[in-house]
Amino acid sequence: MPRKASARLDDVARSAGVSLSTASRAISEPGLVHPDTRERVQRAVAMLGYVPHGAARALASRRSRTLGAVVPTLDNPIFASSTQALQRTLAAAGYTLLLASHEYDPEAELAVTRALVERGVDGLVLVGSDHSPELARFLAQSNVPFELTWTLDPAGHHHCVGFSNRLASIRMAQHLLDLGHREIAVLSGYTANNDRARERVARVREALAGRGIPLPEARVVETAFSVARGRAALRGLLEQDPKLTAVICGNDILALGALLECAARGLAVPADFSVAGFDDIELAAEVSPALTTVRIPTARIGQRAGERLLARLAGKRVAKAEEVPVELMLRASTGPVPAGAARRGAKRAPVNPVRTAARKPRR
Repeated sequence: MPRKASARLDDVARSAGVSLSTASRAISEPGLVHPDTRERVQRAVAMLGYVPHGAARALASRRSRTLGAVVPTLDNPIFASSTQALQRTLAAAGYTLLLASHEYDPEAELAVTRALVERGVDGLVLVGSDHSPELARFLAQSNVPFELTWTLDPAGHHHCVGFSNRLASIRMAQHLLDLGHREIAVLSGYTANNDRARERVARVREALAGRGIPLPEARVVETAFSVARGRAALRGLLEQDPKLTAVICGNDILALGALLECAARGLAVPADFSVAGFDDIELAAEVSPALTTVRIPTARIGQRAGERLLARLAGKRVAKAEEVPVELMLRASTGPVPAGAARRGAKRAPVNPVRTAARKPRR
């Protein structure tokens, strides 16, 4: 795919009003350059979108046969599955994948993305549509093609492969509403810098409002995605609001924590309390009770992101957006609202803890 001419080092030197050697030194050995000079060079680099060193050589030759993927975290199994499928797709085409994570930190995301571009990647795969203005400017200046994943770009400006978080969240909320639940809480990941988490909370609230049911802020808890945090979050919710009969979790990891807390409090799931997740990780179907959740085709997202980028690099036209289907997986962790639902101040005797189902050994 043809690219417009990239800024060169002499362009940076001219813009900063310094010699070519000074510009080079300010970029490669900034500690040896006067701060005022270094700042002028850095401003010129940012303004021109200059990509230094080996990346410039790679861009000049048009191909490095590497692609970069930037994910929020390596702790979440959904990103591992998607990245593995992406890597497999690229390897089959003779490309190498470079991987970086940013822990939901916009500054870190900009830094690792810049590092990948400076290494000369031919394209990038990013997660979500919620990115800083600085990253958006850098991507526009670097002229490196990229695919957004796990979401559909609401503005329609960028290539993306993902699913409707709105539809998935509304369907889950409606499922619980249809079971008679009215006292519903939400355990969410942090919504700052995470459009997926933010959209899921908003659409659960929308679905409840459609039935005339409010979702007070006190019933929405944002926390880190971990089993321990999920358990602690539900504990706090139930202690302050014992009328709750169900919780919708922003992912299955939080939901597993919620199941553990229910077991510790003596709440039978789903007879006393319903728990729903999101993602359908492998463990979701193996715990007891099996987790009701939304199945996201994680591997499909990674595969299609790779295929779409490769097609674009080959000069082929690719649809701006590609939506993958999601599926509501109705399992044993959700059930009808319990009779006489106003209860639950103190703990009851613990029920059997969450356990994984026995599996036949692989041969």
